[in-house]
Amino acid sequence: MEFIRITDVEKTYPTGVTAVYGLNLNIKKGDFVFIIGASGSGKSTVMKMLYREEKPTHGQIVIGGVRVDKLRNRKVYKLRRKIGVVFQDFKLLPKMTVYENVAFVLEMFGYTKSEVRAKTLKALDLVGLKEKVKNYPDELSGGEQQRVAIARAIVNAPKLVICDEPTGNLDPDTSLEIMKVLEVINNLGTTVIVVTHDRDIVNKMKKRVILLDKGKLKKDFEKGTYDKNEKH
Repeated sequence: MEFIRITDVEKTYPTGVTAVYGLNLNIKKGDFVFIIGASGSGKSTVMKMLYREEKPTHGQIVIGGVRVDKLRNRKVYKLRRKIGVVFQDFKLLPKMTVYENVAFVLEMFGYTKSEVRAKTLKALDLVGLKEKVKNYPDELSGGEQQRVAIARAIVNAPKLVICDEPTGNLDPDTSLEIMKVLEVINNLGTTVIVVTHDRDIVNKMKKRVILLDKGKLKKDFEKGTYDKNEKH
């Protein structure tokens, strides 16, 4: 079933720079998709338009039947309750424990204390950090910090998780571990989109790969394998 539909999307910034040209993409519910491309290819702009940090200049973006591009600003929070976002630099709150960093999201949404506890522990268990609930971010490895960030992104059971270079600061082995965590989440039915430049990870995971070049769709690979000489 189609979950995300991007139709004739173009994004031109106030500076006059056009980052995305006439993009058309369909992503099915439950897909695991990599978006790759060189710096300036438009991949981060696409990600930002999906969770409405940016709006397209032209075209349509539909997620789960909702026209994201037409969503009023005061209703964007409703969209973001259904989307988890993971960043390269983790964005954890240093003075909060692992538990508090994840629970904070649910507290903002008004869940009861018992609901917060149950959902937070479930998310941390899923990413393998249930034993680290009382630790602070600076007591964790980079990979563990990213797992906390993933737990925070999935704690509200979003239908979509978007990751922006989630392994950019991690070594190859840890990067693969993080991808396997995302695969577990995907296997539970969550649609996962990963923006990355890590060719090795992409090919090891053998998922769908969307290659952008200078703001345009260049190729769409089914299994994440492509000519090693392919520029991106």
